[in-house]
Amino acid sequence: MSTDTTPDTDTGTSTESKCGASTDTADADASTSKCGASTTETTDASTESKCGASKSTDSSSSSKCGASSSDEEEVGSTVDDFDADPGRLVAVGLGPGQPEGMTQRAQAALGEVDHIVGYTTYIDLIPDDITEGADEIYSTPMCGEVSRTEEAIDRALAGHDVGIVGSGDPNVYALAGLALEILESKGATASMVDFEVVPGVPAAQSCAARLGAPLVNDTVSVSLSDHLTPMPEIESRLHAVAGEGFTIAIYNPWSRKRRENFEKCCEILLNHRDPETPVGIVHGAGREDEATEIVDLGDLEELGETDLIDMTTTILVGTEDTYVWDDRMVTPRGYESKYDY
Repeated sequence: MSTDTTPDTDTGTSTESKCGASTDTADADASTSKCGASTTETTDASTESKCGASKSTDSSSSSKCGASSSDEEEVGSTVDDFDADPGRLVAVGLGPGQPEGMTQRAQAALGEVDHIVGYTTYIDLIPDDITEGADEIYSTPMCGEVSRTEEAIDRALAGHDVGIVGSGDPNVYALAGLALEILESKGATASMVDFEVVPGVPAAQSCAARLGAPLVNDTVSVSLSDHLTPMPEIESRLHAVAGEGFTIAIYNPWSRKRRENFEKCCEILLNHRDPETPVGIVHGAGREDEATEIVDLGDLEELGETDLIDMTTTILVGTEDTYVWDDRMVTPRGYESKYDY
C-alpha cells in the first residue's frame, strides 16, 4: 500500500530524539528507539525498547500480515518507569485520505503535538507542513498496532505531546480503544495524559458520498480482516446482518492472503439478498487512485480478482429497497410512506 520508510531529514546521519529514539533512516542496519520499536526496517533478530517490550523484527517470527508476532505479545513498561510529568496523547482521525478531507480540528491537533505516531501509509497522508513542523515522526508497517500504540503512550508518559493517527475515525476499526486498554494495563489513566479523540470522517461515510445516498437508513459495518477476529465469527455476523434490512458497509474486503474471506462473504450475502441488489464499490476514497463502481450483488465476487477491490476498498451493500437512479445509489429513508412528493 505504501513504502515502509520513515520520513528522514539528513541522509546518512543519526540524531538522538528527546526520548532517545534514533531517527536514522538511511542505514540498513537496525536503529533502536529507546521508547519502542526500531525506526527503520531492520533485519536483526531483535531491538530492545527501553520503555517497552522487546521488538523482534526477525522475518522467521513474522505474522501472516508481515509484522513480528512478538511485537504484539505484551506491553513492557508501566507508569512507574517514567519520572517526567506526562504529556498529552491525542488519537486523530485523518478522514478519507486527502488534506482537504481532514477536519480543521484534526489539522490543529496535529499541529499542537511534538511527536506523531502511526502506520506508514497513514503518515504519508498527513500534509507536509504538519509533518515538517513535528519534532519527530514515528511509523511502523502494517500489523504493528500494539507496538506503535504503546510507543505513542510511552512517549506521552515520558513528557511529550503525542498524536497517534489513523485514516477515517479513531473509533471505527482503529486504535482509540487499544490506546485506552494499554494505558490501563500500564497502571496509567486517560486523564493522566489528557487523552482526547479527534474524530474524522469514517470510510463508510466518505465512500457513500461518492455513491449517492446509500446510507440514509439503518447501517451496520463488518470488517473481513481476520487479523483479530476469527473468520467463523465474521461469518456469523454477516449471516445476522445480511438477514436484516440494513445497508452493510464492508471494510478490508480483500488481500492477497485473504481471498477466501471475500468469496465467503459474497456467498453469505447471496444467501440472504437478491442477486440484483445494488452494491457500491469505492477503491481508495480521496486518494490518487480512487475508483468507483456500482454493480449487482451477483456480479460482486468476480471483481475480487481486479484492482478495484483490496484493503483500501469499502463496499456498500444496499437493502431490498435500495435502487440506482442516474448512476447513484438511493436507499429510501421512508419519507415516501408519510409525505406526498
